Order: sequence, then C-alpha cells, then structure tokens
Amino acid sequence: MTKADIAVVLALLASFASAMGNVVRQRSAQEITDKQVGHLELFRLSVRDTKWWLGAGGAVSNYGLQAAALALGSVMLVTALQVTALLFALPINARMTRRRVTRWEWTWALLLAGALAVVVTVCDPDAGASRGSLETWAVVALIVGPVFVFCVLGARIWSGSVAAVLLAVVAGSSLALFAVLTKAVVEVVGDGVGALFRAPEFYAWIAAALAGMIFQQSSFRAGSLIASLSTSVVAKPLVGSILGMAVLGETLNTTGPLKFVLAAGVVVVVIATVALARGEAATMSTEAAEKSAKRALAKAAEMVASRPRCLLSREQALAVLGTDLITELGETDANKRDVVKQVGRLKSVDLQVRDEVDSGRSASVRS
Repeated sequence: MTKADIAVVLALLASFASAMGNVVRQRSAQEITDKQVGHLELFRLSVRDTKWWLGAGGAVSNYGLQAAALALGSVMLVTALQVTALLFALPINARMTRRRVTRWEWTWALLLAGALAVVVTVCDPDAGASRGSLETWAVVALIVGPVFVFCVLGARIWSGSVAAVLLAVVAGSSLALFAVLTKAVVEVVGDGVGALFRAPEFYAWIAAALAGMIFQQSSFRAGSLIASLSTSVVAKPLVGSILGMAVLGETLNTTGPLKFVLAAGVVVVVIATVALARGEAATMSTEAAEKSAKRALAKAAEMVASRPRCLLSREQALAVLGTDLITELGETDANKRDVVKQVGRLKSVDLQVRDEVDSGRSASVRS
C-alpha cells in the first residue's frame, strides 16, 4: 500500500470515530438542559455529562487518526473523506434510536460514497508543505477573524436557523483550521516536546479544537438541526481544501475533461451530504419533539390529578397541554414543522387527558 492508500484507510477510521462521537454528543446537546444557555455555559454543562464524555472519546480518537492520516496525505484528501462520517452515522444512530434507515437515506448514502470515490480518484492532490509561513497565516487571520466575530455576534442578534448556520460555519471552519494545523504539529513534535511548546501552531491548534467543539455543541441548540448539520459538514472540507491550497501549497493534478468530472463529483457530494444531514436532523428533531410531548402530557395529567376539586374541563386540560408542549418544543429547538405535527397530536391524546379529568371528577364526587 502507498502512503496515500494508508492515509485513506486512516481517514475512514477517523470518520467512523467521528460518527460515533457526533451521534452521542448531538443527543447530549439536546438533553443536557431545557434552558437557553450561552456557548461556554453549555460546554460547562456538557463536560459534567457522562454521555458527552463518551462522545468526546470518539472525537479524540477522530483527531488522533486524522493526525496520522494527515502525516501521510493531503488536507484536501483527508477532509474530503471526513464527509463519510454521515454514512457511518446512519446505522449507528438507527441502532441507538431503534429505527430503520429508510431507502431514501441509503440512496443518498450510496450516491455520496460513489461521488467521493470519484473525487478522491480524479483529484489526486499533492500533499504540499507541512507548515505555512507566518505571513500567510497573518493574511488568513485577517480574513477569518472578522468572519468568526460576525458569525458569533450575528448568532446573538438573529435566532433560529440563521443562528444555527452562523455557529456551524464557525464550528466547521475551526475544525478545518485544526486539520491544517495538525500537519504542522505532527512535523514539530518529531523534534521533541520543547520544539512543540515553542511552535505557535501548537497553541492555535488547541484553540481551533476547542472552538470547534464548543461552537458545534452550540449550533445543535441554536435553531434547526437541519441547518447546523448541513452547514458544518460541508464547511469543513470546503474550508480545509481552500486553506490546504492557500497555506500549504497543495495542488490538484487534474487536467482536461477530468476537471469537469471532478466538478460534477464535488456537486454530487455537496447535494448528497446536505440531503443526508437534513434527513438525520429531521429525525432527531422529531425525536426531541416526541419527548417534549410526553413531558407536556405528564405535566397536564399531574395538574389534573393534583387538583381534583377544581374540576378542570377537558378543553382546559388540553389548553394546558398545548401551551406546555409548544414551550417545551421551543426550548428544545424543534423546527416549526415538528411543532405543528406534535400540536396536532393533541387530538390523539384527547382520550388520555379525558380519562385523567374523569378520574379527578370521580375523586371529587367521592370526597
């Protein structure tokens, strides 16, 4: 096997570890709290959650395997293969949630796998240098810095899907920076620990990893998961490829008609990635909505049972349930479509609430 082949294998293993970690951390982000919290507060709550640490273990494994892959291959190659994390996440999440992967999802998954195979085969990127010049990094900082500030501040001004997209841009771009800086860290660490601590890339590398984890958690809660997943998954290889060419001097060995084949492959990768992310996110939003519906139903039933003498009417109980449900769904950032669906389910739980009301009335009569 050539170095490029080994890099592909390591990158795929890194994607599998990333998928494991992302599935667990995404669920943790939705379940850790029902309150609206800031980025650092959410991260503080997450590190106290056992489930999050299991997901973090997958992320750390991803970083390690990704570093090994980057030592042998280009940033463009490794970051492009990171998209396969969505392919691995499908059966993993299906197993955890006890649901079947739909035929539509498998169709997009196969299209993504085929398009990625075409891109990796056709582009044949050169690895380039391991470290960029300080002047080049200064230009990158002047461009990326204001963009990050705008996205973070914008997420405080706008809410919902807009905020989710802005935070996901920061998360995906930070992880792309992490991938590029990993090549420099891998090279420097060979000269000893002292050389590693003297290298400025090492501190930027740590900052990029932390920023990626923090803002990724926040993007999952800021608004629609559809927006956050789609943006972060596409942003990482896109920004990583641009930085790989601009900072490390990586090049594509593609000429003639193969350029059009490569462009078509990239388009299919983006479309399939967005489609898979939207399907996965919609499923997670629906699950969160269902959990919120159950909590709201329990609250309404508890209210009726604890106040039997007030003789709540069925309409009043349903009104309580509806208000609590919409509030719960808003706090868990379910999308509007799920809100409408779950509010519609009030009719289906009508009989259950009516039973609780009747029980309350019976208790009142007996007393």
